[in-house]
Amino acid sequence: YFSVIQRKVLTPNDFSDLAEIESRLAAFERRYEQAAAPFEWHFTRDDLALLMKKLADNRTTSSPPERGVA
Repeated sequence: YFSVIQRKVLTPNDFSDLAEIESRLAAFERRYEQAAAPFEWHFTRDDLALLMKKLADNRTTSSPPERGVA
């Protein structure tokens, strides 16, 4: 939902004040509630477990970044 707001409401970032953002968000919310459909999630618990394992494995095998001399 928040990625939709980012793409449809907050981009481009050309607001003159907070009231304009509030107005645009409220208008989007009214339209979205009329047309919204549930997201079809395809990411399962098994997918999450596999991703977490890959991240953990990558963290233990990668070396820390080298620091340059400033």
